[in-house]
Amino acid sequence: MKKSTRAIRMDRRQRRQKVVGINLVSLMDIFTILVFFLLVNSSTTAQPPNAKVIELPTSIAEKLPSETLTIMVSKNTIIVNGRAIIDSQAAMRSAGDSIPALQKELLYQATKSPAAVNELGIAEREVTIMGDKSIPYKLLRKIMMTCSSAEFSKISLAVLKRPEDKAT
Repeated sequence: MKKSTRAIRMDRRQRRQKVVGINLVSLMDIFTILVFFLLVNSSTTAQPPNAKVIELPTSIAEKLPSETLTIMVSKNTIIVNGRAIIDSQAAMRSAGDSIPALQKELLYQATKSPAAVNELGIAEREVTIMGDKSIPYKLLRKIMMTCSSAEFSKISLAVLKRPEDKAT
C-alpha cells in the first residue's frame, strides 16, 4: 500500500528527531560529592575546635559540652569564635577586673544571639573558655569577670576527659 505524501513527511520528521535523555553521570557525581561532604562534616561526638596551641587540662567530667560561644586562651592570644581579639600579655596588663577589647567583642556577640532569662529576670548567655593549662589564674579570672559583665554568666571551662583507670 502506497503512503500519502503527508505520511512520508511525518516518517521523515520522526527519523530526524532525536530522543532527549538525561545525563545521569554528572548528576551522580554531584550527589556523591554531597554525600561525602555530609559524612565528613557530621559528627556524633562533640569535639572542641581544633587548637594545637592550647593544651587543655584533664578531668573526669561526664557531661558533654554544648555548642556555645568559645573563647580560646593560649599563652599568646585570646580568640573569640576563631577571631583574635587581644594579646594575652596586654590583657594581663589591663587595669581593673575586665578586659575592654574582650568586653567589646562579647557585647557584639551578645547582639547576635538571644539571651535566656533566669527566674530573677536577669539575661544569661552561655560561654565556653578553652584555656591552656599553663595560663595564670589572674588572666582566667579577668576573662571570667569580663564574661559576667557582658551577660555571659553561664561559664564553662573546656577540659579533656581523663581516661578511666582499669583495675587489672
